[in-house]
Amino acid sequence: MKKRFTAVSLGILWLFSPSLYAQKLPFGINLAGADFGSSMPGVYEKDYAYPEKKELDYYHQHQLKLIRLPFRWERIQPQLYGELDAAELTRMKNVVREAEKMGMPVILDMHNYCRRYDQHTEHLLGSEELPVKALGDAWGRLAKAMKGFTNLYGYGLMNEPHDLLPETSWFTMAQQAIQAIRKVDSQTSILVAGNSWSSAERWPSASDSLKYLKDPSRKLIFEAHLYFDKDGSGTYKHTYEEEKATEDTGINRVKPFVTWLKKNDLKGFIGEYGVPDNDPRWLVVLDRFLNYIQKEGINGTYWAGGSRWGDYTLAVSPVQGTERPQMKVLQAYPSTE
Repeated sequence: MKKRFTAVSLGILWLFSPSLYAQKLPFGINLAGADFGSSMPGVYEKDYAYPEKKELDYYHQHQLKLIRLPFRWERIQPQLYGELDAAELTRMKNVVREAEKMGMPVILDMHNYCRRYDQHTEHLLGSEELPVKALGDAWGRLAKAMKGFTNLYGYGLMNEPHDLLPETSWFTMAQQAIQAIRKVDSQTSILVAGNSWSSAERWPSASDSLKYLKDPSRKLIFEAHLYFDKDGSGTYKHTYEEEKATEDTGINRVKPFVTWLKKNDLKGFIGEYGVPDNDPRWLVVLDRFLNYIQKEGINGTYWAGGSRWGDYTLAVSPVQGTERPQMKVLQAYPSTE
């Protein structure tokens, strides 16, 4: 009875029982689509689109209730230091509102890799064209606009920072964004991704300094990513054997991050992980990884769901009504123990 109660009621309990939330953390899905497209800002419903209610329904029915919602900075704030785009903000709010009705917590994930396009040119955060303070400005405005929702799991400051300018650290960028958010919202958690593509395996060497970040609300969650192919890129270009995978590849790669969290008494989250659907041995790797982090009290969101993936091998949206094989593993892990 206890197991059924947790799985079915997790979303509602997350909203109304903070003490239980501290013990039982929801697993979920990256519901991609708003981050799609190479042209910025692009045309809505052509280059990119926000998730529809039917997509939320599908993952809710499969016990994946935590939604990580990727979006692009260029679209939500077309001009640096300018107002948020009203139409884009409405689209984002509509997704969060529908999730709120269903008791599904949402992470707002700025999916920009510490980069931003302007006039078809990519600029690196910390450069003259894209000052560090611009990130704080964007998050301050977005937090102010979104803080009224009861189902915000957290603000994801930036997806996968990597290859930054030597004179400006990700630590400095994150600290300024934290301060900007806390000026308008002291309640919502803030998710801080790790440097070097948020690698869980490289976390102690690439992201150790993040433990010194200051949050007056003491609600930071540190976000790591990992995949199980040989180079950890998630491209899975070769066969299971050629990728040198074992059943414990996921466990071995996440352990450095788990150890770091324990050593520093910090909260963690796995924002991305995924396996291809072309070999059942990958499902074993995924299952053992999820079982391990579940017992360690760390939750996560699978990469990825969404209706725009086509034949992408990691995607778990059903194809012509047929469920993807990864889903059987994923729905067995609705929450941490």
